[in-house]
Amino acid sequence: MRSRTSGSLIYDQVLPGSAALALFLLSAATLTYEINLTRLFSVAQFYHFAFMIVSIALLGFGASGTVLALFPHLQPVNVFTKLSWLTIACGCSMLAAHLLTNWLPFDSFSVAWDKRQVAVLVLHYSALACPFFFSGLVTGLLLTKYPQQAGYTYALNLLGSACGCVLALLIPNTLGGEGTVAFSTTIAGLTALLLGDGAKQKNPDMSEGLVKTKSKIRLYALIPNIIQVLILISLLAFTLTDLGLYLTGRNGLGVMRLHLSPYKGFSYALQYPSAQLIQQEWNAFSRVDVVRSPGIRSLPGISYRFLDIPPPQDAVLVDGDDLSPILQEGAGMSFSAYMPSALAYQLNPNAETLILEPRGGLDILVALAEGAARVTAVEVNPLIIQAANHIYELPGVQVVQNSGRSYVSSSTKKYDVIVLSLTSTYHPVRSGAYSLAEEYRYTVESFQDALATLHPGGIMVITRWLQTPPSEFLRTFCIGITALENIGLDSQHMVVALRSYNSGTLYIKNSAFTPVEIQDIKAFAASRAFDLVYAPGLQSHEANVYNVLPEDSYYQSFSALISAQDRQQFYRDYPFDIRPSRDDHPFFGHYFKWSQSRQVLAEFGKTWQPFGGAGYFVIVALLGLTIILASGLVFLPALISRFRRLNPEQNRVTSTKQILVLVYFGFLGLAFLLVEIPLIQIFILYLDQPAFAVTTVLFSLLFFSGLGSRFSHRFSGDWAMLLLVAAVLSFPFITPRLFEETMGLSLVSRLSLSTLIMAPIGFLMGIPFPTGIAKLVKNKIEELIPWVWGVNGAASVISAVLAALLALTFGFGWVLRLGAACYAGAWFTARVWARVFPQIFHSQ
Repeated sequence: MRSRTSGSLIYDQVLPGSAALALFLLSAATLTYEINLTRLFSVAQFYHFAFMIVSIALLGFGASGTVLALFPHLQPVNVFTKLSWLTIACGCSMLAAHLLTNWLPFDSFSVAWDKRQVAVLVLHYSALACPFFFSGLVTGLLLTKYPQQAGYTYALNLLGSACGCVLALLIPNTLGGEGTVAFSTTIAGLTALLLGDGAKQKNPDMSEGLVKTKSKIRLYALIPNIIQVLILISLLAFTLTDLGLYLTGRNGLGVMRLHLSPYKGFSYALQYPSAQLIQQEWNAFSRVDVVRSPGIRSLPGISYRFLDIPPPQDAVLVDGDDLSPILQEGAGMSFSAYMPSALAYQLNPNAETLILEPRGGLDILVALAEGAARVTAVEVNPLIIQAANHIYELPGVQVVQNSGRSYVSSSTKKYDVIVLSLTSTYHPVRSGAYSLAEEYRYTVESFQDALATLHPGGIMVITRWLQTPPSEFLRTFCIGITALENIGLDSQHMVVALRSYNSGTLYIKNSAFTPVEIQDIKAFAASRAFDLVYAPGLQSHEANVYNVLPEDSYYQSFSALISAQDRQQFYRDYPFDIRPSRDDHPFFGHYFKWSQSRQVLAEFGKTWQPFGGAGYFVIVALLGLTIILASGLVFLPALISRFRRLNPEQNRVTSTKQILVLVYFGFLGLAFLLVEIPLIQIFILYLDQPAFAVTTVLFSLLFFSGLGSRFSHRFSGDWAMLLLVAAVLSFPFITPRLFEETMGLSLVSRLSLSTLIMAPIGFLMGIPFPTGIAKLVKNKIEELIPWVWGVNGAASVISAVLAALLALTFGFGWVLRLGAACYAGAWFTARVWARVFPQIFHSQ
C-alpha cells in the first residue's frame, strides 16, 4: 500500500517535527529496501521471484491496518514509545529477512517433491513481509494519533518513499545490493532516536507524574528501556561495520554476501575446472560477474564441422545468469567462418555493421574477422564494456553506450548488416516459468525500426535457441514476417531461416533475396551442415539434411505459417502461443496456452524446471492466495467485531454504510497498482532498464501523489477521480507517439520527460484517498481509519499480482483500462455515499 494517498485539511494537533522527519526517513528506508529486494532476488533467484516482492510488501502494509483495527488500544497511548520500538523492529526485520532468505534458500526446482520447500517459501514470505508490516504500523499509528493531519502524514510517507526510490538507484553503485540492505537497516534504526525525541515535544502520552525533570524527559524519550538501547546499539554496530567495509573498498561482512541459486548460470560457471571469479561489480541496474576457466567454451550456433579447439574464453554473466563468452586477447578466429552470422558478411562484403547489445563481444570479433568495414557496437551496460574492453577498443569498432532499441529508433545512419546478438542462454519455454520478463528487443515494432535502419539490400541477423516443438525460433520468424508486412513488403521473398543442431538463425532483408543470393545461401548451409528451414522456393527434400529430425517440424511449421491464409487461425491451432510480441505485450518468453494445462499438470514434478514445470500456474496460484489473504485482512475486523466491539462509537455506522466505505477504499487500492505496474512495464522500453523504469515511475507517482495528498483539501475528490479516469485511458494512445518522437534523447532527458508525463496522473492519484479520510474525521468516525488503511493495502496486494497476470495475457493497455475502471468504480461508490450517507460523503 505504501500509503499512497493523503491529505488533510485542518491543523489543530501538530505532528511533532521529529516524528515527521522520522516518518519521512523510515518511508525512504522502506522503499529503498523494497526496490533493492527486487534486484537481489533477480540475481539470487530468477526474475519471477522479484515480481513477488511487490505483493509481499503490500501484504505487510495491509496487515498493519488490520492489526490496528483489531487492537485499538495500540493506537492512542504511549504512541512515541511504541513507534520507537516499531522502527527498531522494522530495521531488525530487514536485516533478519535478508539473512534468513540468504542462508536458508528456497529451492524452486525441488518444491514439487520436497515438501519442506513449501515451508521454506512460507517462512520467506512471512519474514519478508515483516519490515513492511512494522513500517505500515508506524504510518498507521501516526495517522490515528493525528487524524486531522492525515494529509500531512500521508504526504510525508509518500515523499519519503519517493526519496527512497532515488536512493535505491544511487546506493548500489557504491555499496552493491548487499550493502544497500545494511544502508536501509541503518536508516530505519536511526529513526528510533528521532521518534524518541518526539516525547519531549509536549507529548500528551506522558503522564504529569512521570515528567518532572528535564533529565527524566530525556531518559523517557531517548532510552525507553535498556533492552531497546542494547538492541539498537547492536543493530547499528553490525550495519555500520558492514557499510564501513564497503566504503573502504572491501566486500562487506561475509554473512551478508548474496548466495545465488545453484541453478543460475553463475553457480554452474564456478563448477568448471579451475574456475575463478576475476571481477564482480554492481551498478544501478545489474550485477556483472566475470569468471575465468579453461572449461568455458561457448560459441552459440557454430557448425559442428568446425573441428579445431575453441579459443580460450572468459564468461560474463549479468545478474548471475545468461553466460556470454569473452574471447581472451590474442585468441584465434579460425572459427568465425563457421558461425551462422558469417553468411551476412559473405552476402555483403565490407559491410557497415551494427551490432545490438553484443555483451562479451563475440559478434564484434566475428564481424571484423569476416571482413566488416566498420562495426558500431551498441551496449547499454558500462560494466560489460569495461569487462570486455580489449574487444570494444579494437580498431574499426565504435562503441555507443545505449540500449539497442533507443539507438535504432533515433539513428539516421544506415547499415548493411544489423546483428541482434543472442544474450540469453537456453531456457525451456514449456513451463511458463520465464514468461514475466519484458523483452523489447523482440517485438514487431523493434524489428520495424531495425529494418528502417538498413541500407537497401541490407540484412538483419537474429539467432535463437531451438526447442521442440518449435517455439522461440518460430515466434522470431513470426515477428520478422509481421514487421515486413506491416511496412508493406512481401515477407515470402525476404526471409531465410537456417538451423544448426541447437540454434536457429533468421536473415531478414528489406528487399527480395535474388536467385544468386539463394544459391550462395544454399552453398553456405551445405558447407557448414546448416539445415535450411525456410527460403524462397525451398522444397521439402532440401530441408532436414544434416541435423536430421524424425519429423521436420521446423520446415513444416515455418512454411505453414508464412503461407497461411488465416494466420490468426494458425495461432489458435498451434500448441504454443507464438503470436508476435508487440510493445504493448513484450513477453517474448510467454508461450503458455490453457490447452497445455493437462500436459503441464501431468508433468508437474517430473521436469527439472522451476516449480516443477508449472511456473505459469504458480502465478495463478499466487493470485488465489493473495485473494484469500486479502479477504482475511478485510473481513477479519468485521468478524471479530461480532463478538466484541472494536469501539462503541462504531455502532453509529451501519453495516451497509461500512461496506460502502470499504468498497471505496478497496477500489482505490486496486486502481493504484493496476496503473502503477503497467506504467513500470511500459517505461522499461523508454528508459532502457527495469531499474530505471521502477525508480522513475515510483518516484513520479509517489512524489506527485504526496503533493496531491498535501493539497487535497483544495480539490474535489469526485472531480479528481473523473479526471484521473480520462488521463489513464488516454495514456496508451499518447505514449507510443511520444516515445517514437523522443527516444533519441539522452537518458537524463528521457528520465526528466518521464517524470513530467506522470506528474498529472500522480497528483490526481494522491487526492481521492485523503478526501475520504478527511470526511471520516469530520464526522467523528476516526475508528474506521485503521480498517480502511488495511483494506486499501489488501486490495493493493491483489492488484499487484492481477496486474502482472493480466498484462501477460492481454497486454498493458487492458490493465490500464481496468485501473481506470476501478477509479470509475470509486467515483460511482462516492456518488452512492452522497445519497446514503450525505453527512459524510457530500462533495466538498
